[in-house]
Amino acid sequence: MSWFIEALKKYAVFSGRSRRKEYWMYALFVGIIYVVLAIIAAASKTPALFVLLGIFYLGILLPSLAVSVRRLHDTGRSGWWLLIGLVPAVGGIVLLVFTCLDSQPGPNQYGPNPKEAPVAYAG
Repeated sequence: MSWFIEALKKYAVFSGRSRRKEYWMYALFVGIIYVVLAIIAAASKTPALFVLLGIFYLGILLPSLAVSVRRLHDTGRSGWWLLIGLVPAVGGIVLLVFTCLDSQPGPNQYGPNPKEAPVAYAG
C-alpha cells in the first residue's frame, strides 16, 4: 500500500525514476480499485456509480502518466515512449516489455538509480 501512496504523492512529478516495484504495485492497486468499482457499478445498475467510475479514471490519469514516465526514465528511455502505446497491437506489448525491464544501473540522465539507496554518514 505504501508504494501506491508514494506514487500518488508524486502525482505530477514527471522527472526522476521509479522502480519496477513502485510502478507495478501502483498498477495493481489501481486495477483492483477499478475492478471493484466496475463490479459494484454493474451490479447496482445505478448511473451515478458509472459516473463515479469515470471520475476515478480521470482522477487517476495524471498519477498514472507520471509513474509511467518515471518508469520509462528508470530504463533509460524518454517519457515520449508512452506514445508508442497508441500504436495498435504492438504498442501495448512494447510498453509492457519496457516496464518489465530492470533499472538502468547507476545514475542516468534522469537521475540516480532508485534501487541504490543513498548511504547516510553517521559520523
